[in-house]
Amino acid sequence: MPDDTLLSPAQTAARLPYPALATEIAALLADPGVQVPPRLVQPLPGGGSLFVMPAHDARVAITKLISYTPANAGTGRPAIQGDVVVFDIATGERRLVLDGPTVTARRTAAVSLLAAQTLALNLQGPLLIVGAGVQGRSHLEAFATGLGLRDVKIASRRAASAQALAEHARGLGLRAEVITDPDAALTDCPLVVTSTPASGVVLRAAPRPDAFIAAVGAFTPRMVELAPELCRHIAERGTVVVDTRDADHEAGDLLQAGLDVTRFATLQDVLRAKKNRSQGPVLFKSCGWAGWDLAAARLALLD
Repeated sequence: MPDDTLLSPAQTAARLPYPALATEIAALLADPGVQVPPRLVQPLPGGGSLFVMPAHDARVAITKLISYTPANAGTGRPAIQGDVVVFDIATGERRLVLDGPTVTARRTAAVSLLAAQTLALNLQGPLLIVGAGVQGRSHLEAFATGLGLRDVKIASRRAASAQALAEHARGLGLRAEVITDPDAALTDCPLVVTSTPASGVVLRAAPRPDAFIAAVGAFTPRMVELAPELCRHIAERGTVVVDTRDADHEAGDLLQAGLDVTRFATLQDVLRAKKNRSQGPVLFKSCGWAGWDLAAARLALLD
């Protein structure tokens, strides 16, 4: 008999539309019953990592178990593989097994979408995407559906990947341009996403005063996408927000800039304060959190 609790990547994606997922993430951040213990990150031989990420609320418990293999970049094999297992707390039964890479891609982009909706001064675009892999694609889709933007510029170290993402953007009805110098594009783009393997700096120039940058590629102290001077510029002249307090020891971009990450507000802090958007550029630094996977599970169970 087929197991109807085991969802394919396509079935997982169908249950996690970006705008609804962003709304569910906001609801989760307002839920006092949510508990998220520290994730276990086990280094593996060859440079990979095994992630074990539990979380629960009053009704649902989840564990995301994924492997991260950066050496898979460019091989056709995904860098992230694994599952999100969802349990009913009252009965203990397994309710769903979601595709881990699909959940990771969609919830990360939905968090960035929520941050942009909350913090960005200019939602019109164009959007600049640096990094044309899975996260670049998911952020393109999330910002297109959630913000209604029409123009995107794409930069990638692999020209073929950039062209493929541009074609996907055009298929969604967007105007798309492949560029080679993302720093030069910062003057034209108030919305920016960096979604690279974070093996080196990809943005150095100062952003526009109304810029919103979501940096999602670096999630360890050694990883980096943004130059230290760019991070310090925004910290001095604008606003830095982190996804959770876990970023205090994970946000490589900020740590390598010598910034005290503990002084920056989290997305939850901003949502609770209900303050107006601040003036100046905004940097939203996202490192990941099992709470985002719990939000995805909660939404998937509504189907």
